[in-house]
Amino acid sequence: MTAKTVLVTGASAGFGAATARCFAAAGWRVIACARRAERLHSLAAEFGERVHIAAFDVRDAAAMQAALDALPEDFRDIDVLVNNAGLALGTAKAPQCDLAQWRQMIDTNITALATLTHALLPTLIARRGAIINVSSISATYPYTGGNVYGGTKAFVTQFSLGLRSDLHGTGVRVSSVEPGMAQTEFTLVRTGGDQAASDTLYAGAHPITGDDIAQTIWWIANLPPHLNINRIEVMPTSQSFAGFQVARD
Repeated sequence: MTAKTVLVTGASAGFGAATARCFAAAGWRVIACARRAERLHSLAAEFGERVHIAAFDVRDAAAMQAALDALPEDFRDIDVLVNNAGLALGTAKAPQCDLAQWRQMIDTNITALATLTHALLPTLIARRGAIINVSSISATYPYTGGNVYGGTKAFVTQFSLGLRSDLHGTGVRVSSVEPGMAQTEFTLVRTGGDQAASDTLYAGAHPITGDDIAQTIWWIANLPPHLNINRIEVMPTSQSFAGFQVARD
């Protein structure tokens, strides 16, 4: 059977790196995209010719298109797009937030995801492929300090449903994967590298791992073509829904 091809963004760490490894280990061709070229080279060294690396910032539309144009012939027929690249920045309430951080989250989590998806739609339609977007439980459940991050992930979830509707009849499947607390580099990035904050958040919580979400994405991608997972929400057993806030006089 001819190997299929998956493109994974944010493949240098966390969910993206675990997903790239999962698919490559199973014999798929993997296009691993991320900013940190040195980490991508490690991935390529691990799996050889099954992995093609593309180092660029997803916010740079010209660099993204150049990377797509430069794909080797064997990697051009993309069957699955995994839009994983994204980040949260800051934990402050909205009045104290840095507007530049808000813009970076919007540019990464929304604009870049939409740009890459649009660029690959003709190929995915021709291949009757799949789009798997990594959203978050923050798309559904608000929390103090979530503000723009939660808003960007709500976009990802709703955009996924909209794509599903627009691609009706094409055979293209669209899924939104919405993880809860996960121990990756997420909190380190969000806090500007505060390892103590990251350790405190995850201590004793048995959080989701990168491999957990990689296996979820793998399962979705390999379902029979007549099945579509619209949305899947995944939390660690230790995490449940927060209570409401009440301000009193």
